[in-house]
Amino acid sequence: MSFSDKTYKALSQVGLTDSEIRAYAALLKIKEPTASELSKSANIPYSKVYDVLSSLEEKGWVSSNNTRPTRYIAKSPSTGLDTTRQRNDDRFTKQQAIILNEIGPLYESSDSSEKPDILVLSGSAIEAKMLEVAHSCRREVMIAIPETGQMLVPRAMPRLQALHDRGVNIRVLAPQSMNTEFLKSLSRVSTTVRIKKDLFGGGIISDNQYVMILLAPEHVGAEVSDTVAIWADHAGLAKFATMYFEYLFEGSEAIQL
Repeated sequence: MSFSDKTYKALSQVGLTDSEIRAYAALLKIKEPTASELSKSANIPYSKVYDVLSSLEEKGWVSSNNTRPTRYIAKSPSTGLDTTRQRNDDRFTKQQAIILNEIGPLYESSDSSEKPDILVLSGSAIEAKMLEVAHSCRREVMIAIPETGQMLVPRAMPRLQALHDRGVNIRVLAPQSMNTEFLKSLSRVSTTVRIKKDLFGGGIISDNQYVMILLAPEHVGAEVSDTVAIWADHAGLAKFATMYFEYLFEGSEAIQL
């Protein structure tokens, strides 16, 4: 048994070696082989096959029984992936602590400082920045539309359509007062649209990196030019904004069209 080039590449990228991939593929074909049988089937030198199987066991892709000779069993790919991810997370956390403990104080005491881009926008500049976000977004965009921000929806539709056509995951949180036609338009270009009562603040989060916070005008029916926005390229602010969006999203309702 052999995997497609796409799957082989994916397995390599999650941390399996060529020999481990061939051994796992052989285990899916042969029922509980011995190391010797696996060596022949996967074309892995016998002197190396035990190291390969031991590594696969450690990574969570293979288990073995206590018979003599020892026989090996393939675990499900989901189990292998979960174990691999946990190992990577644990390794990253450990290395993160080492790096931050030593380099963090050096950075704080140096003249260096993080200088993220922060812009205050209004009127047509907001639409221009939204267009820029549409061009740069690759994975996901989260949008919360404030109560007084409904007038921005028609202007934003071409940008959302472009994102939708590129396969970007679009989640929209709209005010409960939004009219049905706007909600229908949003649902056609979004992955998920939900509504929430008293949604006064709003914003856009692109790829968990770029944040635009909409400070809508205080009165309903105001012009688009009255809206002010703060845009930032700041990982910390994006993380906070994402957490707050998820909190609001959990407390929202599905739309009934």
